[in-house]
Parts: sequence; C-alpha cells; structure tokens
Amino acid sequence: MPQSEQILEQNLVKQLEDLKYEKVSIRDENDLLCNLRNQLEKHNYTKLSDLEFQQVLNKLSKGNIFERAKILRDKVDFTKDSGDTGYVELINQVHWCKNEYQVTNQIKMEGTYKNRYDVTILVNGLPLCQIELKRRGLEMKEAFNQTNRYQRHSFQAGKGLFQFIQLFVISNGVNTKYYANNPIKARNFKQTFFWANKENRKITQLSDFAEIFLEPCQLSKMITKYIVLNESQKILMALRPYQYFAVEAIVERVKTSKKFGYIWHTTGSGKTLTSFKTSQILTNLPEVKKVVFVVDRKDLDYQTIKEFNHFSQGSIDGTNDTKSLVDQFNDDTKIIVTTIQKLNTAIHKDRYRNQMERFRNERMVFIFDECHRSQFGDTHKRIKDYFEDVQMFGFTGTPIFADNAVRNELGKRTTKELFDECLHKYVITDAIRDGNVLKFAIEYISTFKKKDEVVDIDVESIDKAEVMEAPKRLEGVVDYIIANHTRKTHNKRFTAIFCVPNVNTLIEYYKLFKAKKLNGDHDLKIGTIFSYQANEEDADATGEINVDPMDMQQAAEDPADYETKHTREHLEDFIQDYNEMFKRNYSTNDFYSYYKDIGKQVKDKQLDILLVVNMFLTGFDSKTLNTIYVDKNLRYHGLIQAYSRTNRILNELKSQGNVVAFRNLKKRTDEAITLFSNKDAIEDIILQPYENYVDKFDQAIKRLLEITPTVDSVNDLPSENEEFEFVTTFRELLRIKNVLNTFTEFNFKDLDIDEQTFEDYKSKYLDIRDKVRNDHSKEQVSILDDIDFEVELIHRDEVNVVYILTLLADLKDAKPDEQVKKKKQISDIMGSEAQLRSKKELIERFISENLPLITDRENIPEEFESFWTVEKMKALEDLSIDENLDQEKLNRLIANYLFTEKQPLRDEVIETMKEKPGLRERKTSSERIIDKIKGFIETFINGMG
Repeated sequence: MPQSEQILEQNLVKQLEDLKYEKVSIRDENDLLCNLRNQLEKHNYTKLSDLEFQQVLNKLSKGNIFERAKILRDKVDFTKDSGDTGYVELINQVHWCKNEYQVTNQIKMEGTYKNRYDVTILVNGLPLCQIELKRRGLEMKEAFNQTNRYQRHSFQAGKGLFQFIQLFVISNGVNTKYYANNPIKARNFKQTFFWANKENRKITQLSDFAEIFLEPCQLSKMITKYIVLNESQKILMALRPYQYFAVEAIVERVKTSKKFGYIWHTTGSGKTLTSFKTSQILTNLPEVKKVVFVVDRKDLDYQTIKEFNHFSQGSIDGTNDTKSLVDQFNDDTKIIVTTIQKLNTAIHKDRYRNQMERFRNERMVFIFDECHRSQFGDTHKRIKDYFEDVQMFGFTGTPIFADNAVRNELGKRTTKELFDECLHKYVITDAIRDGNVLKFAIEYISTFKKKDEVVDIDVESIDKAEVMEAPKRLEGVVDYIIANHTRKTHNKRFTAIFCVPNVNTLIEYYKLFKAKKLNGDHDLKIGTIFSYQANEEDADATGEINVDPMDMQQAAEDPADYETKHTREHLEDFIQDYNEMFKRNYSTNDFYSYYKDIGKQVKDKQLDILLVVNMFLTGFDSKTLNTIYVDKNLRYHGLIQAYSRTNRILNELKSQGNVVAFRNLKKRTDEAITLFSNKDAIEDIILQPYENYVDKFDQAIKRLLEITPTVDSVNDLPSENEEFEFVTTFRELLRIKNVLNTFTEFNFKDLDIDEQTFEDYKSKYLDIRDKVRNDHSKEQVSILDDIDFEVELIHRDEVNVVYILTLLADLKDAKPDEQVKKKKQISDIMGSEAQLRSKKELIERFISENLPLITDRENIPEEFESFWTVEKMKALEDLSIDENLDQEKLNRLIANYLFTEKQPLRDEVIETMKEKPGLRERKTSSERIIDKIKGFIETFINGMG
C-alpha cells in the first residue's frame, strides 16, 4: 500500500527533530504569537513587557511579502518602558547558525477560508520555511498549487506572520523542490528547483533533501545569504544549487588563498545573479578592500549596473568615464562595475597614475564577466601585472579550451592558463536536463544547388563569397524568413535575431526586407545596428576618372556623383527608418543611445527581427526572443553564444530555442555541443620548453637572411615570387615570436637578431604583405551561372535518437583513448534530454555489446534498428506476460493509441486482459496498464526521429 501523506509528514517531523529542531505544538495563531514572544526573548537575551512586545508585533504585522523580507533582515526598534530605545534582532545574519530552530505541523489559520498547513519551520519564532507534502504517487505540482491557495485564503490572516515565509518546500516523497516566497503573480512552477550536490546530481528524495537542505545551519544560511531581494521587481530570488556552489567556491578561495579561478556556467543559467551574490558576500569580508566587476563592452557596463541595482537598489554607481572610476577607487565604494578599457586607462594614463598607485598592493578581488572573450590580449596582462595583491576570477558559459583556442599576438591560451582551475561547472546538458535553459531545435536550410548538366570546373578555387552573397540567394533567404517567421515565433509573440557575415551583406538584406515591405509582401518590423570604421576603404576610390573637363571647375564634388555610400551613411538611413517606425530622433551621433533603445524594443516585442553582424550575439538576454536566423559561419564558443540568445526560460509556450541556419553548420554545431557538454575537455595547451622555441626562431632567421640578408635588400627583391617567399618566411618568424612572448624569461638577447632589426624587417613585411596577398590569391571563377538558387529545408536537428546515431558513428571511428570521453559525452547528452532518458539504458547497452562488433560505420543505423526492433518486441512480450494480456489485442490497442493520440478507455484496456478483474480492481488495473503502455511508447516510439 502506498505511503500516506500523514506517514510522510510524521517521518519528516521525526527527521527534523533528529537534526536538532525543537518539536513544538502550535495549534493556531494565539499559540504562534506566544511562542514568537518567547523565542525573540530567548534569541535577544531579554524580557519584553506586554507593551514592548505589542510595539514589536505592530511593526511585524505591516507590509507585503517583500517588505517583511526586508524587516526580517533589519532590527526592529521599540520604546522601552523606561523610555529608552530598544532593538530586537529577528535573525542573526552574520553567525547564521546562532538562531533558535523549531518545527511544528498542522497549524490552523482562518482567513477567507480555514486552512491547515503541513510542516512549518520556525526560526526565532517566525515561520520562515513552509513545507507542503503530497502522498507518493501524486503530482508534486498539487503541493505548489496548494501553497498558492493558502496565499489567497489565509497566509495574510490575523497578524499575517506567514507573510514572513522565505522558502517553500514541496514534495511527494520521491521528488522534492524549493522556491522563494512571492506574490502569486510572480510564481511559476518553472521557477521551482531541485537541490543538487556540487557535481550537479539532483537530490530528489525528501529524506535526503531534508538531511542536507533543511539542516538548521544550511537552511538559515540559504535564507540569510542566498536569497536576493530584487528591488526593481519587489520579489525574492532563491539561488539555485549550482549558483550556491559557485559562490561558495570563490568565497572559500578568497578566505584561504591568493589563487585565481573561474566558473563555467552555461549561457543563460543566471551568471549575473551568481556574480552579484559573490560580489556582495566578498565585500563583507574584512580582508577585501574592494570588489571590481569587469566587463568588456560599454553596453554590458550599463546592463550589469542596471541588473546589480535591481538586486540591491543604489548599490552600484556607473563609471561613466575613467575619472569617475578613479574616484570610486578612492572613496568608500565597495563594489565597482567598469569596463576593461576604462580600467586599463586608469592605470596607464599619467593624470590618473598617482591616484591609482596606492591600490597596487591593496587586497582586492576582480571578477571578469564573459571571460572567454577579451581577456586574452595585452590589456588583461597589463592589469594583472599592475595590481600585485589582486585575486582574479572569471565567469564564462563557453570557456576557451585547447580545441577552440585561437592564436593572437601572445599565442594560443586557454581560460585555465589565465584564471587557473575551474572552481565549478554547470554545462549546457546540465541546464537542459534541469529545465534551466531550453533545448535547441535546429533547422539547416539549403539555399542553392548545382545545375544537373554542369561539369565541375577545374580551377584552383571558386569565388565562394560571390555565391553566398549573390542577390538571388539573399532574396531566397528573405522570402523564406517572411514565409516562416510567423510560425517560428508563434504569431509574433516572440522576436528574432538574424546574424549575417559582414556589413555589406547586412545592407543588402536590409534593402531586400524594406523593398518587399513597400511592395506589400510582409508587415515585419525590421531593425538593424552595426559598427562602422571611420576610415574604411571607399568603393568609389577606383582610380578611374570619366568626367567632363568642364565639371572639374567645381569647387567640390557633387555627392550625387558617388555610386556608393559609406557604411555610416547606410546606417544613418536605417536609423531614420527606425525613427519613423517608433517616433524617435536618433542618429549615428548618439549611437550608444540608439543601441540601448533598439535592444529594449527587441525585449518589449516591438521589433520583429534585429539584423546584426556581431552585436547582440553575446551578453544580450531577452526572454521574449525565441529564434535566430543564421547566415554566417560560426564555431565553438561563438556558435553556442549566438544560439543561446534563444534559450531563456519564459513560459509554457516557449518550449525551445529555434535556430534556422542558412549555411551547413551541422558539423560545427555537433562539435560545439560536444565540446561544451564535456566536463573533461582539455584545458591545457602543452608548450615545449623555452629553449626549443629559441632554436626554432633562430632556424627561421637563417632562412630569412638567405632570402634578404639585410633590411634594405627587401627593396631589391626581383619579382612577386621572391616577395611572396619573404612574406611567408617572416610570417612564420612572427608566429614563433608570439609564442616566445608568453615565456617570462624571454629576452631578445637570446636570439640571433636584435630587437631593432627585427622591427625593421617587420615594417617591410607589413608594407608588402597586402600587395603579395592580392598578387598570389587564387584565380577565382564565377559559378553563378552554374547554380540554381533554391531555399529548402535539408536537415532538422533535434536532440533525439537519430542525432545520437550520428554521434555513435563518430564514436566508432574514434581512437581507443578518445572513446571513453565520447561515450561519456553521449551519455551526458542522453541524460539531459527528456525524450532520451527512457532510452538511455538500452542505447548504452547497444554501445557496449553491439557497437564493437560492427565493422563499417555505414551499417550502424541498420544494426541499431535491428537491435531496437528485437528489444521492442521483447518489451511488448514482457508486458503481455506480466499483465496476462492478449498480445494481438495489445498490439491493436497501442496502434490505435498512436493513430488517434487519445488515451485508451478503461473498457478497451480490460478487453485486452485474458482474465477480467473484479469491479473493485478494474480502475487500478487499467490505470497501471495504461501507465506501462505510456512507458513503452515513450521508450520505443517517441523521439526515434
């Protein structure tokens, strides 16, 4: 017989007593008030007269949930009978274990209706945690709905002390979740969380949850340290377990060492809240002078300040310029938010250096947001070298590993090399599994195909840009978006971003959308923003003059004579379209204000599609954005960052993030998802010893001197071939030099060339590089006449069994030492996707037992299908035997269920039974069999692709 709710409750109360909660009997509000007085007196080592307690109670009885959360964290003042001012502490936030803990159950309260609550945890007499239980076998959401009913009907009754609840816990015994108390409109079942351990393994059983989360010190630590009061929305926000462990890891590292570290939490998992709470706790440590939160773009500076002030109003002032940043270093500001550029200016400009000098040896903590982006150049190194007693921590959703590291002037480096070890990981598969971000639904759209009669042209290369940017192709893409946008965005209830490879292509796309709108083909609101170069190449500067000599007498050229526009002029035109659409008055002169406004219009669902090159692909969070159109080559962290603009949780309607790719990004998508799902990704790029690179450099110098013995001899190179040889040789020299720069012991004296001569050669190299590049580019042949531009869906990827089969093929071809890692990656992906969890055990058995016997990867799908058919028939047979069913009738019942998508009726299920049950057993028997049929379909039918 299933365990009853009463037994579940009794066991929990007993467990809490074992955890050192005092069991207390409280029947109603009168008992609650008497107990509150006793507990406050005990906690504050005082005695309160009736008049004094009444004053305290009057102050506790006022305010809504948010206001009482603030009262809880403050001291309550009252006038003593002697006339002096007294204070009562409601909860000890500094030494959070030093509070009074009690547990009670079945308190009755009467408001609009009478209610009786399951289990209440009292801290210093106040009900701060309410636990609602449902018996095993019932849906946990019923307990969630019950707390909402109590909020409507009785929590505010009497003195309203149940408005002090900070955390709810709901459980049906096998699943247990927690969430912060808020007004009903601010509650959503999607914002209820499982607790987990540091490795992100969920703790779902009520007894296990209680042992860890409800342990008195842990519970009061969660309440006092890990609930954020969001001032702008007037709501409470409880941190999720991975956020908690990240903050704890950084705080512990600061307390016990001077080492650096970084946090890898996938994009969309709430890094801003985590970093705010980290900053807030660190500022309370006496040894930390200041916490500096560093972003890499001005817009993120503004956005972060805004979000931090949401969490704690007025806690952050903006650093509008470098002077205000320096002022904040010198005043009592504890948390500073600034850009890496302003910080770099502050420590290097002469006018600020004297004011900043005294902070070189101060104990401070620097937190770098999105630390996969701009922390790999000279600026980061200069900041690190300048501040001698600073601890640096990074937050990123997509770390730089050996696989996705790119080379710059300092060589290839990983996140680990800059920030030391990763202190906590919460990867994309963890987040999808937990429902903290949405899964991606990816469609790959073909935009052209070669005509049947065309024979391949045998040339060095084709002009790929000509094909990808051909007007007919771009028009096909625009037509596809117009035709499908309403469907993708649920009748424009969501918005989209469209990212393209460069500004010129963006301009053409924008013109196409505009022309088709004027033609009445669509009513989409299209906006765009992009950066422009002040001194870009002018397309009209061709050197060709074809004018009437009489026109040369004009004082200036007529702008109408130009055939092209500067990209800034194009943007100016597009901003004017935006101004007309939204009654604004922006121009490129107030670019940053336009940037902020267009981002707000996307979030407010006023703009349907935002057309970009790079902007808004990282660091832009909009829950109302659900689709990204991609006509741009993306890879690794850039790909995941761009796709992740779509995967923020909002509501039931937003079930996935849509990615529509007009380029064949499937291989790169698979690589990126695999890399950022792998918690064991290689973090180190192994460098050879310093001496090896010195030898390589000197060998390269010999080759250079053979071609050009002196700097001046570069001028005498007889032809383009010799120039090309010089450029390629010196380029190799530069690459080795960049690696040498990363060694602390590097000195030019160790090399066979002095620094000045090297720089002189470098000047010659830079001057002729572009010329050589153009002279030696491959012949490019137009193939536009050989291509039909057609836009059609060629492949849709959802993470299902078909997707797993493609990964199995890669696993088959992997080297033995890579197979263990790839098996784990596949296992992690299956664990994260709801439709695959039921299949995980069978697929893993196929990998271990069948895959090693398959010699050709092409046979994997066929072999898997055979395996799956056998297992499906076996499962069906087992179900028939276990429940004594007629297998033929069962087959028909399942087929009818799949066709009609309607659950079988009880009589239809009973008809499959060989022995009909009695009337009393019919309901439970048929429900049990229906559950097993659903399980069979979930495992063997759904998600098979």
